Amino acid sequence: MDADRLIGAVRHALAHSRAAEEIVVEAWQAQALAQAVGSHLAVNGPAELRSEARGLSEAGGRACGALLCPGSSGARAVQLSGVRDPRGVLLDLGGLLGEVGIALVGVACAADEETLYWQCIEAIDAADESSDRVRGLLSRLAERERSQSGSAAEPMV
Repeated sequence: MDADRLIGAVRHALAHSRAAEEIVVEAWQAQALAQAVGSHLAVNGPAELRSEARGLSEAGGRACGALLCPGSSGARAVQLSGVRDPRGVLLDLGGLLGEVGIALVGVACAADEETLYWQCIEAIDAADESSDRVRGLLSRLAERERSQSGSAAEPMV
């Protein structure tokens, strides 16, 4: 499944999540997707993006490890088949990670359990780190496009 559709699926599920557990599961899904997109771009993307993409993959992986998700039946991200439009996917992924952070703030504020509260705080930090990595990739992509303006651009992925 293309990254755009996976991002849409996580965004839809997050928007319809009501219980704290559901929101945490979707935060985990978003981080798994960040890891998968980063891995895909690290292997298949332009050489200029590969180091930053590995960083995104690693950040997403660390975030998945920080989130305990007993209610998750598996990561949707394993279905990732491609990234047709890296810029669009990174913009959408950055937006999704922002939405995840906001949703987790709500869960943390309403948490009755200290464990859930701290899990949300760690997940918020992780979403912020992944967002920083996405912004770094977008910056690299913009530099690449500026350097290639006027010449025929090579295919992205």
